Amino acid sequence: MYEKIKETAEWLRNRMPNAPTTAIVLGTGLGQLAQRIERLLSIPYAEIPNFPVSTVEGHAGELIFGRLGGVDVMAMEGRFHYYEGYTMQQVTFPIRVMYELGIKTLFVSNAAGGTNPDFQIGDLMIITDQINFMPENPLHGKNIPTGPRFPDMSEAYSHELIAKADEIAAKHGIKVQHGVYLATQGPTYETPSEYRMFARWGADAVGMSTVPEVIVANHCGIKVFGMSIITDLGGTAVPVKVTHEEVQRAAQAVQPLMATIMEEMVKTV
Repeated sequence: MYEKIKETAEWLRNRMPNAPTTAIVLGTGLGQLAQRIERLLSIPYAEIPNFPVSTVEGHAGELIFGRLGGVDVMAMEGRFHYYEGYTMQQVTFPIRVMYELGIKTLFVSNAAGGTNPDFQIGDLMIITDQINFMPENPLHGKNIPTGPRFPDMSEAYSHELIAKADEIAAKHGIKVQHGVYLATQGPTYETPSEYRMFARWGADAVGMSTVPEVIVANHCGIKVFGMSIITDLGGTAVPVKVTHEEVQRAAQAVQPLMATIMEEMVKTV
């Protein structure tokens, strides 16, 4: 695997028009931030050696090199998920490649279901911590020599970056929540009983991504900042059916606010 990581990194290095130290992973319905990037180069995942290909509706499937707010960035427009049938090593392969290309800071975003009764659909949640409820850890197996065998996860999401995000949100009058993100295997949405169980565990939101990428980023020593858009609510007295289309619509309605926070955040690192 490590040889493939280095091979892919070298292939990209020979084509990169800039040398970013910041990367962004854009999830479901969160493509507006990608539109704010001054694109210097866009490469479909299918053209990148050893890269998986995104199969989820709403995920464009391109690796972007460009500038956001005058800052050099790399952005994944669409990510890979365990439920698509990929291994955890494939899901997190791009993060490994980012490290080899010199990325120091990673911004992640996702759409999530709210388990916190104080949340509303359309809330923006700054992720303060995470719970891995997936069936596998992406570090399972032989240790890749980018980090220790047993990496510390006491600050999976950078406290410094969280504080900066709070300042930016306050400046723009954007309401933000703070909370713990729990990741499941998917692809089913959670039952009302599962929502209530996750809430009792201390989760404020639940989704099907992000956690593996953050684990690998921490293994590589990359600082992480993450945000969720709360697109549906679970565990309520009256169960509500959820569809992928509804999740996308809810995310699209508030993604300009997330894009504003993310764009200013990039300028601070």
